[in-house]
Amino acid sequence: MNSVKLAVAIGAIGAIGLTVSTGVMAQQKEGPWMVRARVVNLGMDNSSSAGQAPLAALPSNSIAASDKTIPEVDFTYFFTSNIAAELILTVPQKHNVSVNALGIGPVGSFKHLPPTLTLQYHFSPDATFRPYVGAGINYTKISGVSMSAGPGLTLGLEGSSVGPAFQIGFDYKIADKTYLNFDIKKIYIDSDVTLNGAKISNLKLDPLAIGVGLGWRF
Repeated sequence: MNSVKLAVAIGAIGAIGLTVSTGVMAQQKEGPWMVRARVVNLGMDNSSSAGQAPLAALPSNSIAASDKTIPEVDFTYFFTSNIAAELILTVPQKHNVSVNALGIGPVGSFKHLPPTLTLQYHFSPDATFRPYVGAGINYTKISGVSMSAGPGLTLGLEGSSVGPAFQIGFDYKIADKTYLNFDIKKIYIDSDVTLNGAKISNLKLDPLAIGVGLGWRF
């Protein structure tokens, strides 16, 4: 009887070992890297402060940058099954700008490049549905500013912005190492607005970025 129990115990231990080893191999097979390609809609908050000299008559919330749908690629590295870091990249994006007051209207455009780095927590890293949250920092480079409120009235923006970023989203496994992704980020971006070099307002773009795409784990 003891030999039978010993054989059963050895068999059970072997089965457990095989199961654990298979799980580890599966986890290693998937790898710590993930690359996603998304289509993202940037909805601008467009909160601007009231004007100051030399344009003190400018009311608040009258400066607006256009919304835009952009391509995005991100690279994620999993330090553990639950903890990952994500770097979000795109190319410089052009936005049209309007001053919706004082009869001014469209004034021109600018480009911005907003790389964002977040630290994420993934709640169910081995499930088919894998929700996550993240928080991090955004650095935005503003370039290609071409804006005018009229003859001799050149408008400008600060060259860069640094602010926090927050996200929530999920990956849904649709095939081996392939995932459908849905992601929402709130990114805080602001810039002083100048008229002929003098600050007249502060514009908070603070886009809500809603994205959908595919991810690949390797």
